Amino acid sequence: MSLLADILLIAGALGAAFYCFVLSRRLTRFTNLENGMGGAVAVLSVQVDEMTKALEQARSMSKDSAESLQHLTERAEAAAARIELVLASMHDLEEPPPPSPGRAPRGTVRRSRRPRSAADLDAAE
Repeated sequence: MSLLADILLIAGALGAAFYCFVLSRRLTRFTNLENGMGGAVAVLSVQVDEMTKALEQARSMSKDSAESLQHLTERAEAAAARIELVLASMHDLEEPPPPSPGRAPRGTVRRSRRPRSAADLDAAE
C-alpha cells in the first residue's frame, strides 16, 4: 500500500512539474516584449506618458488664454464705461441749428466736375 501511495505521489509531482513547465512557457510568451502582452503594455505606457505631456501643455495654454481673455474683458469693460460717460455727456449738449437750404453747411466742401479740355490735359502732363 505504501508502494502504491509513493507511486501516486511521484506521478502527482511529475504532473505538477509538467504543468509548471507549460505555464512557464505560456507566461514567457505572454510577457514577450516583441509581440506579447508585455509589448502592448510598453506601448501603452509610452502613449500614457505622451498624453500626460500633451495634457500639461494644453493646461498651460488654456491658463494663458484665460488670463489673456480676463485682461481683454477688463479692457472692454473700461472702454464701455468710457463710452457710456461720453454718451451721457452728449445728452447735455444743445443741438446745432438746421442748415439753411440755399447754402452748404459750414465745413462742407463742394466740388463740381467740369470736363477737361485738351489744353488742360497737356498742361497736367
